[in-house]
Amino acid sequence: MPLSRSEQMSRIRGRNTSPELLLRSALWRTGLRFRLHARTPHGRPDVVFPKARVAVFIDGCFWHGCPEHYVRPRTRDEFWSSKLRENVERDRRQTLLLEEAGWRVCRFWEHQVFESLQDLVECVRQALQGGTWSPLPSWRIVRVIPQAGEGDMEERRMEDLRNGDSKRSSIVRRSTKKWKRT
Repeated sequence: MPLSRSEQMSRIRGRNTSPELLLRSALWRTGLRFRLHARTPHGRPDVVFPKARVAVFIDGCFWHGCPEHYVRPRTRDEFWSSKLRENVERDRRQTLLLEEAGWRVCRFWEHQVFESLQDLVECVRQALQGGTWSPLPSWRIVRVIPQAGEGDMEERRMEDLRNGDSKRSSIVRRSTKKWKRT
């Protein structure tokens, strides 16, 4: 018997996901030692380097509005739009407050862990070394509006996580594009 939507959603983990385990393993193999889900002044990142004040978040493409892989659910539009907006606002708030407190915040998409793991390890290594590290841009989908009479076309509105005033919008064909795990 198939699972109900509620049962399916309740099985999605928030911690120790496969992208998280993969990145943690790669960081550990390179000699980087960290804490898991440790308390910081503003939240509990997935990986924390307390002495260096570096926080690493691995964001799921669906839950956090990945510009490449977010897929708008076709039902309960108001609920899911609100959920997405709340998640993006929480991500923004945590990131900005941590950076104001002197932390370096690395935010990675789950697909990046599978596609370019060594690049992410190098990014964390650079954040730990200090100096002239600068975070990668962090665009998020904040709203998806289906285009009436356009079939599978939708408008995707995006904002930069660190600069809420920086916005862009595009009209694209609805995509269910996934990434390949290697």
